[in-house]
Amino acid sequence: MKRLKICLTTLAVLSCVFITGGQVYKQSKVVQPVAVAIESVDAAVADTKEVQKVLKKWGYYTGSVDGINGPLTKAAVKKFQRKYGLTADGIVGPLTAAKMGLSVKGASSSSYNNNDLYLLAKLVHSEARGESYTGQVAVAAVVLNRVDDSRFPNTIAGVIYQPWAFTAINDGQFNLEPNQTAYQAARDAMNGWDPTYGAVYYYNPRTATSSWIRSTKTVTVIGQHVFSV
Repeated sequence: MKRLKICLTTLAVLSCVFITGGQVYKQSKVVQPVAVAIESVDAAVADTKEVQKVLKKWGYYTGSVDGINGPLTKAAVKKFQRKYGLTADGIVGPLTAAKMGLSVKGASSSSYNNNDLYLLAKLVHSEARGESYTGQVAVAAVVLNRVDDSRFPNTIAGVIYQPWAFTAINDGQFNLEPNQTAYQAARDAMNGWDPTYGAVYYYNPRTATSSWIRSTKTVTVIGQHVFSV
């Protein structure tokens, strides 16, 4: 079973996103779902500071409790995992967190269906293929944040196909078939991982021409792009 990487400092390059006030675009071509099960993965991860506190107390970690999941923290997690017979991948998912006596953050993806997963994976692949894994999850997270925001359509399909919302829809790249990395990134976002901290927009400040998008409130910066609300 694949597990996502906790990465607070890895940065991603994402496409510029705009939003218009029109009605939801209804696609003329039906997107057929694929037989890909939405499986439970260790997408939920424990808070890095809490992990560092526990590992420091138990003598596995010697660095500062700064919330940064750097090489020293990962090495300490791997040492702990080897001690308890767990997969030494440096990721504090549910199993490792349980051994540490910690809870994890994240939600179940059971409310989504295979077609939702397929569309989200297609958007991730077309908007962020070749970027870091965190960056691909971030693209998916923006879509899901819009679904939960009353200002946007309340379905994944509605958000993705809203007119002029995503560049890949307009330039044809959305027609590309997603790879397994895109599927996994979509699953991880569905399971609750949000590297954007609730952002509903993202844009490249060096190339964005919209003055409106620049007026939105910045939540975080990932790579060359600004995530905002």
